[in-house]
Amino acid sequence: MDATFTAEQDEIRRTLRELLLKRCGPEEVRAAVRTADGWDPGLWEALAQQLGLPGLALPEQYGGVGCTTTELALAAEELGRALAPSPLLATAVLSAPLVRALGSAGQRAALLPRIAAGELTAALVVPGAALTTALGLTGGNRGDWAGGGRAGGVQARQADGGWRLYGQADQVLDGHSADLLVVAAHTGGFARSRTLFFLVRDGATRVRQTSLDETRSQSCVQLRDVEAELLGNGRGDGDGDGGGVDVGGVLAAVGDSAAAVLAAEAVGGADRVLERTVEYVKQREQFGRAIGSFQAVQHRLADLYVQVQGARSAAYYAAWATVEGTERVGGLALAQALEALRICASEAIQLHGGIGFTWEHEAHLYFKRAAGDELLFGPVHRLRAYAAEEARLFGGGEAVVR
Repeated sequence: MDATFTAEQDEIRRTLRELLLKRCGPEEVRAAVRTADGWDPGLWEALAQQLGLPGLALPEQYGGVGCTTTELALAAEELGRALAPSPLLATAVLSAPLVRALGSAGQRAALLPRIAAGELTAALVVPGAALTTALGLTGGNRGDWAGGGRAGGVQARQADGGWRLYGQADQVLDGHSADLLVVAAHTGGFARSRTLFFLVRDGATRVRQTSLDETRSQSCVQLRDVEAELLGNGRGDGDGDGGGVDVGGVLAAVGDSAAAVLAAEAVGGADRVLERTVEYVKQREQFGRAIGSFQAVQHRLADLYVQVQGARSAAYYAAWATVEGTERVGGLALAQALEALRICASEAIQLHGGIGFTWEHEAHLYFKRAAGDELLFGPVHRLRAYAAEEARLFGGGEAVVR
């Protein structure tokens, strides 16, 4: 692994940081999350038109930049520093890779260029609280996580030459504002039970939910006899040649890359909240001296620095591994990064003293991001437990790397 960033990668980080410093401070974040969309359309347009962020990891043939998960992770790190609310995660990290991997040639040609241009936002709809299972982060995704029969979830049936969907999903990232829904649904009955993906443009009932982390909008999506378009041809190969792509494997690959991007985003948040805390303890005085001069405070900050740097190394390695295809370590990197963000944010609240405990202080935004992401993509102990299970660390036999 070459840990040196290229000039292009450094330019992505520098340009994005400059833009966010100008347009995405704490007050702008609070204002954006209280809008109908939950994010600033003007900022999203700038991210798409000036930086090409939605198409950063898409091929040039679809209007993308042609970069990799590594560049997307570096961009996410900067977004995480500012806690910038945007549809990037739901659209470019979760939905677009599924369309690219499973969609037909026509679907890819019609949808991916619009996603790359920032004209089309998308959301991944997974029933219940099964997102981490579907992505293969906290459990195997070979089971019936999409529901079916009396198990609830989302079900699909063929009717009048098309498909109709029924069911409900309660935790859909940016589901209330997305132009396109990529829905996982159960079909085939008991004998031929399987999970397929469908595209839904209209007809779904969407209600934005109150969430712990306002910067990560979630919605309840209800599908009541909604018309849908099958993503691909039902065999997962996307081109009708009968080759057949393993849908579970595709989801696991998307989950690994998404975990690497989320880990980098969490690292950016942890780094920023630590930076602000160091600035504060240099200014705040007790007993006639800055509290940052006390050894106990210095030790706590040193521990936080080590935690952040360890999480950053893990996130960068996970992003690199998704490109090289050597191993899947996104879940482990995400666990370490979420833990670092939670610890840094909680210590920031403590070290800021009385002002740190007020809801108006920005440290709470970072703490709620850490807690909210653990609820959505974790928790940390389950991410680590599943990684250990997959590597057969405690079950006997030879350890393997996915």
